[in-house]
Amino acid sequence: MKKSILFLSTFLLCVLAHAQRYQFSFAGPQDGATVVIPTDTFSTERGYGYDFINLPSKKGGDPFIFSVLVPDGNYKVTVTLGSKKKAASTTVRAESRRLFLNNISTKKGELKTYSFIVNKRDTRIGDNDNVRIKPREKTKLNWDDKLSIEVTGDAPQIATIQIEPAGQDVTTLWLCGNSTVVDQDYEPWASWGQMITHWFDDKVAIANYAESGERASSFIAEKRLAKIITLMKEGDYLFVEFGHNDQKEKGAGKGAYYNFATCLKTFIDEARAKGVTPIFVTPTQRRAFDPSNTKIVETHADYPDAMRWVAEREQVQVIELHDMTRTFFETLGFEGSKNALVHYPANTYPGQPQALADNTHFNPYGAYEISKMIIEGIKALKLPIASHIKDIYTPFDPSHPDDIKSFHWVDSKFFEVAKPDGN
Repeated sequence: MKKSILFLSTFLLCVLAHAQRYQFSFAGPQDGATVVIPTDTFSTERGYGYDFINLPSKKGGDPFIFSVLVPDGNYKVTVTLGSKKKAASTTVRAESRRLFLNNISTKKGELKTYSFIVNKRDTRIGDNDNVRIKPREKTKLNWDDKLSIEVTGDAPQIATIQIEPAGQDVTTLWLCGNSTVVDQDYEPWASWGQMITHWFDDKVAIANYAESGERASSFIAEKRLAKIITLMKEGDYLFVEFGHNDQKEKGAGKGAYYNFATCLKTFIDEARAKGVTPIFVTPTQRRAFDPSNTKIVETHADYPDAMRWVAEREQVQVIELHDMTRTFFETLGFEGSKNALVHYPANTYPGQPQALADNTHFNPYGAYEISKMIIEGIKALKLPIASHIKDIYTPFDPSHPDDIKSFHWVDSKFFEVAKPDGN
């Protein structure tokens, strides 16, 4: 039985790999579209369906996740939001809570269409090798055979979803990093890598390979970089942010200017060998204030400077996230900066009997603001992908952050008390 299911799954993946387009209608019959009804749960045999959370009701307006079997690659996803019967406010995320469309309002009878690029991956590297993911990653939406679309919001309404392979003219940003970069699966944790997807049009893909607890050396040892190497193409970018966990390495040959610097050189060499541009991102600051509670204390030892040193020696451009997040925290102040991190009183979330007080990991608001700092870094470096920043983006200054009251985030259905690996 297992062999039959595996064969069928492989067959479906091969069929989908050669498919030009998949179109699903959630609002009744439409020419060329597969009509999806509330009882269409995902199955390998069907190849698509509602997944992970409760089925939507027949009346509609419920959040849901919809999955489709597809092979590795970049996919252009086109969604039509709204309803002929009611007003709506819809947010669209994909895979592990990557944000693409946020709080899109439509009037009764109004439909709005948007396109964006979703990168999908599994653990396979060729025929006989795999990325060595951690046990907890096995349940992540990122590491499977499905492309999963989350439709949520205050009053979500979606008419159609269309999925097709992206063109070769799409530029991919490959993200390498730790828990400050990774696609966090669970509320209230979030990172800039899953927010930056919101700012690019359908000519840029974000492929976030970061994972909590990673060091530059472990990222390489677990073959995350090896997987990227098999997929990246000339003209892409490799963004590298490490330092939080690397400083904990002890022993002979370790240290900022030894093992860490050597690993950074590996990222550079592998990228350039494929015609890919490496970009270094200095690590985000921790919320560690001095006794006066006005200035951030440096907690990363020599690691940011080592990254700058390697970058200068190898002529690699740098986004100074270390400096921007210092300004951000100091501007918000000792108390206000808690609003950007996972600081919540007990019982804010179901099953959370104790307060959460994490000074490293961001909440959705903080991650959203950090993603804007990355965009400002891209603009400052005058990278060609800056031409694909969406018109909705407005210039950002970390010394004048967005008012948290202006940020509206609808929580997903997944929550976790335990903090991510790393600090």
